[in-house]
Amino acid sequence: SRPVTAHLFSYSRPPLPARKPEVLWATMAEPSGRLTFVCGAVVGAVAAGALTLALTRARPRAAGRDEGDILNGVTSKSVEVAQPGVFSEEVVVPLQERPDNAPEDCVGVSSEAAGKAAGCAGCPNQTLCASGEAKKPDPAVAEVRDRLSGVKRKILVLSGKGGVGKSTVSAQLAFGFAARNLDAGLLDVDICGPSVPRMLGLLGQDVHQSSEGWSPVYVDDKLAVMSIGFMLPNQDDAIIWRGPRKNGLIKQFLTDVNWGNLDALIIDTPPGTSDEHLSIVTYLQESSMDGAVIVTTPQEVSLMDVRKEINFCRKVNMRIIGVIENMSGFICPHCNTEQAIFAPSTGGAEEMCRKMNVPFLGRIPLDSKVAQAGDAGVPLSQLNPDSTVAKAIDTVVSKILFETDVIKA
Repeated sequence: SRPVTAHLFSYSRPPLPARKPEVLWATMAEPSGRLTFVCGAVVGAVAAGALTLALTRARPRAAGRDEGDILNGVTSKSVEVAQPGVFSEEVVVPLQERPDNAPEDCVGVSSEAAGKAAGCAGCPNQTLCASGEAKKPDPAVAEVRDRLSGVKRKILVLSGKGGVGKSTVSAQLAFGFAARNLDAGLLDVDICGPSVPRMLGLLGQDVHQSSEGWSPVYVDDKLAVMSIGFMLPNQDDAIIWRGPRKNGLIKQFLTDVNWGNLDALIIDTPPGTSDEHLSIVTYLQESSMDGAVIVTTPQEVSLMDVRKEINFCRKVNMRIIGVIENMSGFICPHCNTEQAIFAPSTGGAEEMCRKMNVPFLGRIPLDSKVAQAGDAGVPLSQLNPDSTVAKAIDTVVSKILFETDVIKA
């Protein structure tokens, strides 16, 4: 076998030379300078007006809304078929229907206008769409289904906002499954911020490739891990990738990693609803995905983004296993008084779950031992097995197992 290494690219733009204010004003004070400035401004205004007029004629707006508005996970626009003056009725394009390298005007591979619309001109997928080949299922979907056929539970961990402890919760859940003598896997698809190797105590480990695919890195006999963090030549290297390249790596993680038989595969995703999430949902559409666990903190600033995450799950038909309220209060170790660091001004996650008819999995309070466990790469139960936080995590694991067993039943 041989180690797998990620190739990184960075770009640094040299700073533009600063122009002294007094030189600029001196130039403007001269008659020739004023004339040059006025002529340049007129020419620029005319060019901008012509460009705006051309774009307006080429892209008429749909009635009642701006073209290309993204509404509840779909793109809405009017489509100009490649015949002068012929426009189709307004269409709704699911985001999964748009290839990664498609232009913003993409009508979707399943549309009757695919490959024929005006926005298709110049798209690298135009020939495939026009021939109908693009409508065929991505073969990678079947590959993922076969590769993960031995995985009983497939669980996404999501968060609407960054900084709520999503990766920490993912790591401790993985430790919790393994502690119950279950074969667990943790897949880190947070491509630009891979913290899982640190939190699992696996810094410096390598991914090896063999005839059976990529071999995950093992914490012990019960817990396997995969992350781009294992492929970085330097842990401080920045990963500066656009969507298509992220999508390609996620596809490899799902099709090439030899997970074997697992009781649960936890997939740690980046915050929000972006390329990584759409890729995961697309590739797992035939793999009997159990659903999503959403992590939040109690305050409204976090909850408002979690509501978007819940609506995203509903739009892509992904079941919500439940919501975890992380950093839910701090119990002073000296006086045993509980303080709400992140005050639940609108009732917290439990009230939000009640209103949105989503299961509530429980609260995990703040504890400095959680940060220590993450930095040391060990389960919290190893540092403080009798703590309130350790018991809360164990309760959440029990509820996730119950919810996923209900699905299997």
